[in-house]
Amino acid sequence: MADFDKTEHILPVGTLKIAALEGCLELGKAVDQCLVESRKDSHFVYGDTALLPGYISDSYLLECQCPRFGTGEGKGQINDSVRGADLYILVDVCNYSLTYTVCGYENHMSPDNHYQDLKRIISAANGKAKRINVVMPFLYEGRQHKRSKRESLDCSLALQELADMGVSNIITFDAHDPRVQNAIPLSGFDSFMPTYQFLKALFDSVPDFSVDNDHLMIISPDEGAMSRAVYFSNILGVDMGMFYKRRDYSTVVNGKNPIVAHEFLGDSVEDKDVIIVDDMISSGDSMLDVARQIKERGASRVFVCTTFGLFTDGFRKFDEYYEKGYIDKVVTTNLNYRDPELFTKPYYAEADMTKFLATIIESLNHDITLSKIESPTGKINELLESRRGR
Repeated sequence: MADFDKTEHILPVGTLKIAALEGCLELGKAVDQCLVESRKDSHFVYGDTALLPGYISDSYLLECQCPRFGTGEGKGQINDSVRGADLYILVDVCNYSLTYTVCGYENHMSPDNHYQDLKRIISAANGKAKRINVVMPFLYEGRQHKRSKRESLDCSLALQELADMGVSNIITFDAHDPRVQNAIPLSGFDSFMPTYQFLKALFDSVPDFSVDNDHLMIISPDEGAMSRAVYFSNILGVDMGMFYKRRDYSTVVNGKNPIVAHEFLGDSVEDKDVIIVDDMISSGDSMLDVARQIKERGASRVFVCTTFGLFTDGFRKFDEYYEKGYIDKVVTTNLNYRDPELFTKPYYAEADMTKFLATIIESLNHDITLSKIESPTGKINELLESRRGR
């Protein structure tokens, strides 16, 4: 695999080991397989593989688990050696499908439970592993990244706690606000964007998808997503517009001020395909309202691209809007747990992040720059050229 060629001349930090927590095991296995195949296919330049034991392996996954007692208390266990290893712990804090028992009652795992299990595995490995890295695609408490009035700063506290526990690098994707890394200025923190994977998924799932200023426009659903939309529109050379949320600041519902209306700023979208790009779909109400307004303004097709498809209120409203023609495609990544029902939806397309995540881990293991990975401009341009040549 070409992405790994640049690592062959640099010694790794330590023996690569991956601890995928139960909620992230499926993604961990896919990343592991990608790394196994890439290393076996690479030209090993050190001459004697015995000099680097464990570099080429049938698997880099560790056997680990977090069993619980009848009271609901738990512990972290690692059943393989991690001494001297460059350890990568994968955790999906949004996997609500897992359950545990408390005094005979079944509880679903919450983000707090997953975060606690992460700390248990870190604690089990500390003092043995050469370096500990956390891969947390959905940043725990990332939506509570700033203080308004008298509130907790949960994300900052969590990052500081991980750094204090000895975590060297925290890898996340499309952080709600990457400035939260200011809480740990002396630790490694990287937030990656799936822009290339979004485009590839659209090209693969929409045969007549065209990228030019006459046929495409990028839309930011709110002011918080502006940076994503600006990068998208600049690299594709198309116009962009945005909505801003007009809120009722006199009332608070479920901890936030309710949205009164979405106001649009931008050029005409008439007869154009539109990509709405954001970091997540939670309930989806705001995203669907934006899609409806875009369609009513004369847009040809509406494609929704979000890194995390949480669908906390289910798919009923998405099905309804698809049937009414308000949305044509919903693209999310495979970085978080998704209800199996989602894969049956005709409007769904997956942006596969497996190889991208494997490349990040391989690069970090060899301690080389991530600048080209963080900015996929070159790969996007190559993708556009290849599509235009067809």
